[in-house]
Amino acid sequence: MRKLNFGLLVLLTTALMGSSFAVGKMGLVYATPILLVALRFTIAGLIMALVVFLWKRPHPTDTRTWLKVVVIGLFQTAGVMGCIFVSLRTITAGESSILTFINPLLVVIFGTLFMKAKYSMRQWIGVIIGFIGVFITFGAHVDWKIGTLLGFLSAVSWAIGTLLIKTWGAEVDNWVLTAYQMLSGGLLLFGGSFILEEPQFDITTASVFLLAWLAIMASIVQFAGWFYLLRIGDPGKTSAFLFLAPFFGVLSGWILLDEVIKWYVIIGGAFIFAGIFLVNWSTQKSKKLS
Repeated sequence: MRKLNFGLLVLLTTALMGSSFAVGKMGLVYATPILLVALRFTIAGLIMALVVFLWKRPHPTDTRTWLKVVVIGLFQTAGVMGCIFVSLRTITAGESSILTFINPLLVVIFGTLFMKAKYSMRQWIGVIIGFIGVFITFGAHVDWKIGTLLGFLSAVSWAIGTLLIKTWGAEVDNWVLTAYQMLSGGLLLFGGSFILEEPQFDITTASVFLLAWLAIMASIVQFAGWFYLLRIGDPGKTSAFLFLAPFFGVLSGWILLDEVIKWYVIIGGAFIFAGIFLVNWSTQKSKKLS
């Protein structure tokens, strides 16, 4: 029964991760992209900040630690989500999710180059397989639309954010870090919205529902569910299930937006999923960074 509940929660959290791309693209009918994502994470961050305050979770007491939280928010929320939502203007939700979720592959590369981390042969094979999958997914060529570049940059920003969390995360309570990195990222996106676009949000029943879904279900519930899974299960093996997120990204784009799924996307996606799985899967014998 416990394994069944664990599996169902994995499906729920990864489905929320993946489907947020399609829901976000639907929201662009009513709002400019940076403002939409700014509202999403400012609302989510404020709610979570209130929760961790009332929960009396330990907060940082020095300015330097708070600055680290803001820097993590810059990459993990502002950089990742800003790039994703702007990318959705020119590429499909499925393409954006595939590009974004190659971040575990980039973590291995960046971790090796900049943090002298050691990874296993299995993880490097996963990186190679994953990038072969990216090549196949885009029809054995990459159509460098601005959205394609932004989708890739979202993965780069996420990989940087992941490495920063690995480096600094132990200094801050997980829940406090999640709350305030989302809030700081959301506020930074507000500034970006007024600088980079003419912010607009049409208030309708549909737009409010989509924003509420993104802020509550696809942010708070998704993060809370994922943290719970990491706590009750083996973090390395749990993270291996991230390969499901781009699958749900492609699937939700097909269901909600009628996006066409071409045969090479299915084959390339299978390679990417396998690569992510190999990179994240850990065993008792392996103590290497993953």
